[in-house]
Amino acid sequence: MFKSINRQGTYSVKWDGSQKKFGTDELLPLWVADMDLASPICVQDAIKKRASHPLYGYTVYPDSYYEVIRNWMEDRFFWKVEKEWIVPCYGVVPSLNFIISAFSKEGDGIIVQTPIYPPFVSSVKHKNRRVLDNTLVYENGRYHIDFDDFETKAKEAKIFLLCSPHNPTGRVWSTEELEKIIDICIKNDVLIISDEIHADVVYEKRHHCISSFEKIKHNSVVLNAPSKTFNVAGLNSSYAIIPDSKLRQAYIHEQDRSGITNGNPFGIEALISAYHEGVPWLEQLKVHLMSNITYVKMFLQEHAIPIRVVPTEATFLMWLDCKEMGMSHDDLVDFFIYKAKLGLNDGKSFGNAGDGFMRLNVGTSKEVLKEAMERLHHAYKAEY
Repeated sequence: MFKSINRQGTYSVKWDGSQKKFGTDELLPLWVADMDLASPICVQDAIKKRASHPLYGYTVYPDSYYEVIRNWMEDRFFWKVEKEWIVPCYGVVPSLNFIISAFSKEGDGIIVQTPIYPPFVSSVKHKNRRVLDNTLVYENGRYHIDFDDFETKAKEAKIFLLCSPHNPTGRVWSTEELEKIIDICIKNDVLIISDEIHADVVYEKRHHCISSFEKIKHNSVVLNAPSKTFNVAGLNSSYAIIPDSKLRQAYIHEQDRSGITNGNPFGIEALISAYHEGVPWLEQLKVHLMSNITYVKMFLQEHAIPIRVVPTEATFLMWLDCKEMGMSHDDLVDFFIYKAKLGLNDGKSFGNAGDGFMRLNVGTSKEVLKEAMERLHHAYKAEY
């Protein structure tokens, strides 16, 4: 069912942007976080139907847009969301920037947890705020939070940028971990901003929306989108859920100041159709992705390639610990690009805590992954 689609010539960042990023067009790109798998038929049909109308002007968000988001949150995450809490947005990264501007001032401290999706750090720096790095602890092949350090950092922080589930480590934060985070943030009056864009692609564990915890409801913001789940990242159809009216109005004011307020007619249709009809496709997708994750793990083990896979609890992104390959980080990056001819994300782009790691996107077909693993195996044998 899930076959890779040829994306070359479609202005794809992952494919058509590889030459610029890696300096070669000979590699197999498995980097930027979108999938090479077709969006569900319901989304395709909804966009085709809208495209058949020959006018694509300014577009409002219909009641059905808010209703499907409310239903999605309740059905998937057992969280009852009110319509007025939902704020349509252009994208999660722009929203991070608006939030930093709205709820902090220059010089304020903002907590992040590296290794982390790069815009978390760059958004803080671009706004001349201080990055307070509560580096995740990597121990026995797994990641956990250093809560003593988190509490210390919280004493001088205004905002905590939570990534839940976490990108790139694939962690799904437990109820106990989130409760600890919440208690520390309440104690120190730290606003929690939670990027939950990967929340739908969770395997055996359960995702908990941060604002569904009653005690932090009025001091938190959830950012989400169907973009990763249904492969519609180019349609700019994200949203914020902000239960507190004062926070919501402050956010809306900052977003309005940016001028980025118009709806994308195709993004709106994609979100409505995906959330209304896309569940069967999503459940099949998760089976496919877990099969891909298992395949990579087994291949590395069977061929004795000394790469440790950090457990992938969520997302279609695998975090690979390559330290046992015995290379410097720069040599590791060169090995993947020029010898294995694979385009992965450089672990250090997620912060210094990513030294010795690479991020692999398995949102593709089994055939493409097999080609990737054979390239890796051949390069490893030639090197060692």
